[in-house]
Amino acid sequence: MKRGSGATESVWMDTAAMRAGPPLEEDVAADVCVVGAGIAGITTAYLLAREGRTVVVLDDGPVGGGETSRTTAHLSSVLDDRYFELERLHGAEGARRAAESHAAAIDRIERIVADEGIECGFERLDGYLFVPPGESTDLLDRERAAAARAGLTDVERVPRAPLPGFDTGPCLRFPRQAQFHPLAYLSALARALEDSGGRIFQAHAAAFEDGDPARVETADGRAVTAGAIVVATNSPVVDRVAIHTKQAAYRSYAIGAVVSRGSVPKALYWDTADPYHYVRLHERPDHDVLIVGGEDHKTGQADDVDDPDGAFERLEAWTRERFPDAGEVAYRWSGQVLEPNDGLAFIGRNPGDDHVYVITGDSGQGMTHGTLGGILLTDLVLGRENPWAELYDPGRISLRAAGEFARENLNVAAQYADLVTGGDVGGVDEIAPGTGAIVREGLKKLAVYRDPDGELHRRSAVCPHLGCVVEWNPVETTWDCPCHGSRFD
Repeated sequence: MKRGSGATESVWMDTAAMRAGPPLEEDVAADVCVVGAGIAGITTAYLLAREGRTVVVLDDGPVGGGETSRTTAHLSSVLDDRYFELERLHGAEGARRAAESHAAAIDRIERIVADEGIECGFERLDGYLFVPPGESTDLLDRERAAAARAGLTDVERVPRAPLPGFDTGPCLRFPRQAQFHPLAYLSALARALEDSGGRIFQAHAAAFEDGDPARVETADGRAVTAGAIVVATNSPVVDRVAIHTKQAAYRSYAIGAVVSRGSVPKALYWDTADPYHYVRLHERPDHDVLIVGGEDHKTGQADDVDDPDGAFERLEAWTRERFPDAGEVAYRWSGQVLEPNDGLAFIGRNPGDDHVYVITGDSGQGMTHGTLGGILLTDLVLGRENPWAELYDPGRISLRAAGEFARENLNVAAQYADLVTGGDVGGVDEIAPGTGAIVREGLKKLAVYRDPDGELHRRSAVCPHLGCVVEWNPVETTWDCPCHGSRFD
């Protein structure tokens, strides 16, 4: 079965089965149509089905086959953009609601695991935030004070994280964080959804129409009509400009190294480097897997495109310096993260629509973000008030984030210069089997891939979204757009 959004395989893909629904062979109607079978889509569908609504889920791959299978699955209310920064951008009340919503998401996952009897390794544990060697710890004091104002009053500063071979120096301890196996959880949640009457189909949603009822048309010409459509596709495929200009796509990398059982204390660990690193453990029958992530860069804008192993090698070097007992690196994978310019997700009605809703902008918190998105959208679809709705409103304009908005969109504008430059190679003869490159032929730029059998596949190199030139991604063997993160096989 197609494993989703790239060629690499995560530890989750290796240790859990992924299944797809049957094809959609006839037109159907439902109260709600959810597009996307990752954690955001399946959670939303599950919660709505539990409220007695008829729900249809569409995805062109297996359940969890997109970015949910590529997470490192930290369940955390410790937000990447720091609480003192969220307080600046959204005020004290906004930071408090952000903390409340992510903590509520962890609680909801814990409750679902208990209610449905899901075996997914869910457990509560501490999280530790530390600064890189030699850097000031003033940031930790600022963050501890801001976290307390946001309601996380049990955060404490401790002399070091409990790592025997790596002295982190002073750090913040955040209690009651959590971790789980994301695909084991999602597979069970999908079964619970179907037990509640929900239906999951494998189909590519190709066109959307707002209205009463709203309508989703598939690539095969089938249609789903519904009172509401929820687009939970990581990047909002229903929207062309409005949200894409307010968030940027980044690739993030992860490795899984074998370590002896118990040699690394089980917890979540994060540093504040740029790019930052994040660490957790996953138990296997006879050893642990130390999962280390980081090395983020904008999608389609890798500095070492000619060195596909570069990001993984840097992660491994960082890991071996701090965890010298780490053994074989058994897993290497990457995933895509969408970073909003003001640090918080976009969850709610799609701008300009009445019956179409979106969940996007995970900002590196995909598991809690997808879950709180399901809670919030369930309330909105059912016409109930939700205290987080204004904070996550997709139509919001954050004037305090104007600098970040301008910086990211100037970066996008700069990518159009690639339309008039030369190709990556002088001709197709330079393209090795299993690789791709941009080739200029007259006035056109082509994305040319040579498959393992030597056959060439030529496509326009211009992304059909807003016209940027794609870049070959040698890690995942995909074509990635440097403007808004579109990706193609």
